[in-house]
Amino acid sequence: MAELLVDFITSLDGHASGEGWPGFWGLEGPEYLAWLGEQPEATYLMGANTYRLMSGFAAGGVPSGQDEFRPEEEASVDELTRASKVVFSSSLEEPLTWANSRLVRGDAGGAVRAMKARGPGLLSTIGSLSLCRSLLRAGLVDRFRVVMFPVITGATGEERIYDGYPDVALEMIGHRTFDGRIQLVEYQPRVLEHPPLGVPA
Repeated sequence: MAELLVDFITSLDGHASGEGWPGFWGLEGPEYLAWLGEQPEATYLMGANTYRLMSGFAAGGVPSGQDEFRPEEEASVDELTRASKVVFSSSLEEPLTWANSRLVRGDAGGAVRAMKARGPGLLSTIGSLSLCRSLLRAGLVDRFRVVMFPVITGATGEERIYDGYPDVALEMIGHRTFDGRIQLVEYQPRVLEHPPLGVPA
C-alpha cells in the first residue's frame, strides 16, 4: 500500500506564506537544501489553487515582489515539473498544461484511497491546505511533517494552515534541525472525536 505524507513548510506561527517574503522565507541553508535533494520520488497531490500558482511558476512567472527566481527556487520548480502530479479540481479543464499532471474530479478522498490501495510508493501533498485538511479528516494520512522556519509573520502571514482542522493527536516519529535554525518535526496523526479524558502517563 502506498503511504500518504502531508508535508508543510511554515513560519513559526503556522502560516504557509507571507506577503513580500521569498520562498522558504529566504532562510533555507545548505543542510536543508541537501536534505530536499535526498527526498524519495513521490507522486504529488494538489488542489486547483496550488496548481495554478506552481504551474505559473513553471511557465516562467515569479512570486509577487521578486524580479526572478533564486537558483534554489528554480531548482525546486524544475523538480516538481519532472514529478508525477495529481490535481483535484472541479474548476480546471483538461488538458492540464503543466507536464506530468493528471486531473481528477469528484471525491478526492475516494480517489486517494484507491491510489493508496494500488501502492506501493509515496504520495505527498504540496500546499493545498483544504485538500490536506479533507484527507486528514478522512483518516488517510500516514505521516504529517512540518518544517518550521524561524520567523513569525504576524503582520504579513498568509494561508493559516490549521484553521478548520479537527483535533488531532500526534505521535512523534522523527525530528531534525537544519543549519542550526530550521526545525523539522514528523508525526503519525490520529483524528480525535473528542479531547482525551486524561493526560498520557
